[in-house]
Amino acid sequence: MNLANKVLAVNDDLPIRTDAPVHSGKVRSVYWLDAADSRRLIAQRGYPVAADAPLAIMVISDRISAFDCIWHGEGGMGGVPGKGAALNAISNHWFRLFREQGLADSHILEIPHPLVWIVQKARPVMIEAIARQYITGSMWRAYASGARDFCGIRLPDGLQRDQQLPQLLITPSTKGVLEGIPGVPAQDDVNITREDILANYSAFRFREVADVDRYETLFREGFELISRTLAGLDQIFVDTKFEFGYVTDRDGREQLIYMDEVGTPDSSRIWDGPAYREGRVVENSKEGFRQLLLSHVPDPDVLLNKDRMAERQALAAGDPLPASVLMAVSDTYLGMAEKITGERLRIADDPRTEIIDILGGEFGLIR
Repeated sequence: MNLANKVLAVNDDLPIRTDAPVHSGKVRSVYWLDAADSRRLIAQRGYPVAADAPLAIMVISDRISAFDCIWHGEGGMGGVPGKGAALNAISNHWFRLFREQGLADSHILEIPHPLVWIVQKARPVMIEAIARQYITGSMWRAYASGARDFCGIRLPDGLQRDQQLPQLLITPSTKGVLEGIPGVPAQDDVNITREDILANYSAFRFREVADVDRYETLFREGFELISRTLAGLDQIFVDTKFEFGYVTDRDGREQLIYMDEVGTPDSSRIWDGPAYREGRVVENSKEGFRQLLLSHVPDPDVLLNKDRMAERQALAAGDPLPASVLMAVSDTYLGMAEKITGERLRIADDPRTEIIDILGGEFGLIR
């Protein structure tokens, strides 16, 4: 089987019945179901949500982005074989542990295929935040340049690159453009402080000020659960992104939940424990792909310099990567998924056909 056929690169053109535009991000596409299909599935499948809750089909692709570009490989490989299934499997694992250990639920209602989630529409908190346990990446570069204040948190002098921080840091930023918040520019991805959030909690879409504490608790508990579990696998959980939102359960109660994806090689840095103890950093996450790109391109400044974005986009679009580069990424993602879940992942020979067959047959959602 041609490797290109195993890759689901385009995921926004499936014949899923919807009466709204398909929302397609860098990795996932969201198909909003109409009210009739949402009600039918809730009744037929027994989902624990309000009878009139809006539902969506979320399909993950195997595309890979880095440096704000989508990359592809030779031989028509539009992404990384197994990447989407690995990300979903890892997120599914952490979401299940969060629920079983009493932290909070997620937006996922059912997983009909390794690349597909049926989700309840959530009302997102307009914050993306990163929990950091080690100083590396952009934080290290800023620190090395003299910065000591990060989102209102003061770091001491004398830290070394890639060392563990004195405490777990949560560094929040805005999710989307938010207007009218004093001291916060109306721009996406602007760093903010805890004081900014507390003083303007409703502007960030928190229901009440007490939910800010709940948000921080879920953030820390989620990070610590993943970190402990990975430590048992001799892997180091370096940093990760979390997103949260509200949903309404079948009894009409509003709940703060985890959403998007959690603890994956796309949204986190994960280091190999044995290598770190030897003084080396071995990336078991997408950061490894970024490093591969930097060593592969003739002029790394094209990837690092935002003023050269046009050149970067032309490079990503016009120069396919060697299949060996994408297969190295595949090995990392699949290896981490199998290590975390304890199960071997099945990679579909024709994922598009499988998804259409399943959603059309058992779920009756193909037009």
